[in-house]
Amino acid sequence: MEMTEMTGVSLKRGALVVEDNDSGVPAEETKKQKLSECSLTKGQVGLQNDFLSISEDVPGPPDTVSTGKGGKNSEAQLEDEEEEEADGLSEECEEEESESFADMMKHGLTEADVGITKFVSSHQGFSGILKERYSDFVVHEIGKDGRISHLNDLSIPVDEEDPSEDIFTVLTAEEKQRLEELQLFKNKETSVAIEVIEDTKEKRTVIHQAIKSLFPGLETKTEDREGKKYIVAYHAAGKKALAKVRTAADPRKHSWPKSRGSYCHFVLYKENKDTMDAINVLSRYLRVKPNIFSYMGTKDKRAITVQEIAVLKITAQRLAHLNKCLMNFKLGNFSYQKNPLKLGELQGNHFTVVLRNITGTDDQVQQAMNSLREIGFINYYGMQRFGTTAVPTYQVGRAILQNSWTEVMDLILKPRSGAEKGYLVKCREEWAKTKDPAAALRKLPVKRCVEGQLLRGLSKYGMKNIVSAFGIIPRNNRLMYIHSYQSYVWNNMVSKRIEDYGLKPVPGDLVLKGATASYIEEDDVNNYSIHDVVMPLPGFDVIYPKHKIQEAYREMLTADNLDIDNMRHKIRDYSLSGAYRKIIIRPQNVSWEVVAYDDPKIPLFNTDVDNLEGKPPPVFASEGKYRALKMDFSLPPSTYATMAIREVLKMDTSIKNQTQLNTTWLR
Repeated sequence: MEMTEMTGVSLKRGALVVEDNDSGVPAEETKKQKLSECSLTKGQVGLQNDFLSISEDVPGPPDTVSTGKGGKNSEAQLEDEEEEEADGLSEECEEEESESFADMMKHGLTEADVGITKFVSSHQGFSGILKERYSDFVVHEIGKDGRISHLNDLSIPVDEEDPSEDIFTVLTAEEKQRLEELQLFKNKETSVAIEVIEDTKEKRTVIHQAIKSLFPGLETKTEDREGKKYIVAYHAAGKKALAKVRTAADPRKHSWPKSRGSYCHFVLYKENKDTMDAINVLSRYLRVKPNIFSYMGTKDKRAITVQEIAVLKITAQRLAHLNKCLMNFKLGNFSYQKNPLKLGELQGNHFTVVLRNITGTDDQVQQAMNSLREIGFINYYGMQRFGTTAVPTYQVGRAILQNSWTEVMDLILKPRSGAEKGYLVKCREEWAKTKDPAAALRKLPVKRCVEGQLLRGLSKYGMKNIVSAFGIIPRNNRLMYIHSYQSYVWNNMVSKRIEDYGLKPVPGDLVLKGATASYIEEDDVNNYSIHDVVMPLPGFDVIYPKHKIQEAYREMLTADNLDIDNMRHKIRDYSLSGAYRKIIIRPQNVSWEVVAYDDPKIPLFNTDVDNLEGKPPPVFASEGKYRALKMDFSLPPSTYATMAIREVLKMDTSIKNQTQLNTTWLR
């Protein structure tokens, strides 16, 4: 096995390109029709545009997204926002890009900046375009039973206790809006009365079911008023009942059949949307809190992804109705189970990736793919672990570990070069000029990004209590910074390990026996391969290799003013226990083919939805203007598909490098 360094790679190869959205979104009339079918209330207007918008299963804490209240500027709003953050939900600041993405990325990171410098294979690299269309990158989750998740069944489990489909159409849009305002105590009404036109017992039953199903927390009764029948909706137990519904999301325990599992599991197919965005949208349409959903892993945005989701006490019927409302989403394969899903329960992910416009010869492709199948790739943490701006996330993580809270504040809020939205630039300039958190916060139209949350914390707790101010940021987002620093150290140490010792196990390396790490001894070295070797992410509960890489760890942390022998932090959340990670990963189920094509916009394989709709698979000519490499492979959790693709192409996958090579990033 040979190993090569990155320094010999030609920088004229390829381009990792993100194109404009090419999803074939239905025309405006179709959008209106879908919107009408869903009868959105006032608070949901605009969601129909949610689906017009680099991706794999990203390890570590998920990014989380939610919707701000907007418009209000009061203590009540602050309390509402804090309550939402208890769910770990924050919204990224968004704005249309006003300048060239290539210009914005001039100050971003390259792979070498985060320790990604080595290759394991000896083949000659070649050019190819990754993610020219987001549909060129498809991720199917592999469940804990080893089965690959597919969306192949849209039927609803038969349940005699389910209400009829009429519950979705029996209420008018105006009635739904009044009921939602009643449910959320947004008006002074204590009840809402709905006249029963064409009065029959069946019609009244459907209205009762519709209100109770669509507006958890409301009770109903039938009243006679002047000879007419009305269904009256009201709160059974005031705001406490609503609070229970909003937090515990326990919609009407008595209405859920005891014989049915409490969780509806389903397969979610989505295009160009990350997992938390998707769950937020589902929760808004269903009028429930996002924390009633559970999943095994988060999937990133720019891809087609298929994964299993579980939701507490929402019927398959209600979920299936969303298929009429949402574009670029599909829900199916419904079943009722006793338990939710848990993060990390998945066995991995199966990837189908198309690299378009490749320049490699058939021999080069064969060598590259054989090497990927037989040797694998270095299990680096990918570029998305470290952020895209001139202030990498690992620098913030390092400052947290150093207990340098003024530096943490400065790194997050100071002006910076690179990929920045206009309003963030203004916010940072105001902060640099005044150091007034309230003034800087006023420059942000949406307060739910990390900068907005930190500024709100500083406004609340003051500049002398940065620790508490930083604590307003959801826990997962805070820990992301520390995990980024661990990943940065790990990448650098693995590159040094491979440089010093190559691709064979040596005495003093670490291997796992069960969950326990142990050293490879001199007389035992032939019993292991490089695929058994692990290296630690720094922490208080790990051991380090018994060769010169141990000293390299110590030197790197010492240079960062950290004590490798004391990785406990006085704030418990920021104490690092450490972990072990294999240094080489060999993908499973590897297959590939080279296909010819003429039209760069045609899809080169069928998705689950294509198959459900009965579309025939694409037929390829023997000759074409372009050639594409279609790859299939499976990876365990917490590994990056882009690092496998990097090994095939032998090129830098960083956004900075790719945008310098190809400025058509956002054509």
